[in-house]
Amino acid sequence: MNELPRIVIVGAGLAGMCAAERLRELGFDGEIVIIGDESTMPVYRPALTKQFLTGELGFKEILTAPTHDLDAIWRLNTQVSQLDPVRRVVFLPGGEELEYDGLIIASGVEARRVPGAMKAGSRVAVLRSISDSRRLRQALSGARDPIAVIGTGFIGCEVASSIRSLGQNVVLIGQSKLLMNNLLDPGHAQRLTELHRRHRVQLQLGTKVEDWMATPSRVQLRLSNGRQLDAAFVVVAAGSVPAVSWLRDSGARLDNGVVCEATCHVAGLEDVVAAGDVASWPNLRFDTKPRRVEHWTNAIEMGRAAAENLLTGRESATPFMPVPRFWSEQHGLRLQAAGMPAVGMKREPIDPTTPGGHSLTGYYRDNELVGVIGFDNSSAVLNYAKSFVDKALTGRAGQARPGDREPVSQRDARSGAPKPDPRSAFLQV
Repeated sequence: MNELPRIVIVGAGLAGMCAAERLRELGFDGEIVIIGDESTMPVYRPALTKQFLTGELGFKEILTAPTHDLDAIWRLNTQVSQLDPVRRVVFLPGGEELEYDGLIIASGVEARRVPGAMKAGSRVAVLRSISDSRRLRQALSGARDPIAVIGTGFIGCEVASSIRSLGQNVVLIGQSKLLMNNLLDPGHAQRLTELHRRHRVQLQLGTKVEDWMATPSRVQLRLSNGRQLDAAFVVVAAGSVPAVSWLRDSGARLDNGVVCEATCHVAGLEDVVAAGDVASWPNLRFDTKPRRVEHWTNAIEMGRAAAENLLTGRESATPFMPVPRFWSEQHGLRLQAAGMPAVGMKREPIDPTTPGGHSLTGYYRDNELVGVIGFDNSSAVLNYAKSFVDKALTGRAGQARPGDREPVSQRDARSGAPKPDPRSAFLQV
């Protein structure tokens, strides 16, 4: 199989590695070049805010590796600066130009910065890398002042939970009145907020950082509510932005990521697909609007689907229509989700007879269930995930048609094809 003699993958994270795996599984015998500014092989990133931060897992345990020899050229610590799709070239440091026959964009996301954070110098981190997590672990050792965490979403809440599990004081700062209220219904957001309070997380909600000042031993934060905090270290968990600066002037459509067709092909470019956090595509299982999905399982599945569709070709490619799943663990509470809650226009508790009370939230669009989030309710969330698959594959979901392709992970499970590794334990919802 040599219709595309050289395939270049920009992004040496999980999506890029899984794309390379899929190319080899499908018999591609040409050259694969994986380029990324990462300094290591892909890491199990969720552990950076949980098991690695708390010391339960070490460096080697969170590194992932290909399931088999990829016979690929890895160019780590290398920044791609530009794409010329007409000449089929990506530009590398030192004026190097690397030609490609097929291109997979998997450059991921960058942490969103907050104004003034640079004033904190070495006492601030964004927890996007192993070195960031290590710096926080070092700061936790013997810290007298609390750790400040800016951001009340998944990452911020997980970091606060991990820090408290180590017995260290932590202050969680956010502009919303409740934790994760951009995703959870008010009842569940209130429940989560009270859970953090019970575990003695100091909450500064409905406020933001107005000014920063660093001293040799601490960071002083002045909040918009008039309070001043002294912190030993500051974690910025204010979200992320797609890493697309190298795609400027390439002709790719950039709108909250690189916009793709349903098959992962980048709109307007030939022999180019995208996968993972950087890709915005319409998941026809749920609707036709391009969206990004920043979850571990999606990076795996989309990397594999993008590689498959690159080899198949645009005309014969099939839509990538996964049922996203993700999870978070905070103070011993396991929060799990399936489907596309962001698509829902209405959210409300469902199934009040579920053990533990109203532990499931349903997300609805036009009275159709499109997503669920549960607290400590694995079996129910998994059942709903299966129902989303079954509904679409039998043609009852509206956008999908009978015979449309199943998620890559499910087809592989049926066929016995190799699957990515960490992965076996962490892919469960």
